[in-house]
Amino acid sequence: MDNIFLRYISLPSTVKGLTVQDESGDYNIYINARLTYESNRQTLQHEIKHIASDDFSKDLNIKDIEK
Repeated sequence: MDNIFLRYISLPSTVKGLTVQDESGDYNIYINARLTYESNRQTLQHEIKHIASDDFSKDLNIKDIEK
């Protein structure tokens, strides 16, 4: 796993968080600062699972990855 950077930002209330892999191969996890601590904790765990599962190299639709 490459570097992981965690950022809390204001996102629309329907978006709990997302992860973007940059050109250096590092992962940038964006967590919705507007949500509760518990929601953010669960979202962070969810995003880390995507990294650990190597979902960023899979040639699948995002809907299939999120199932």
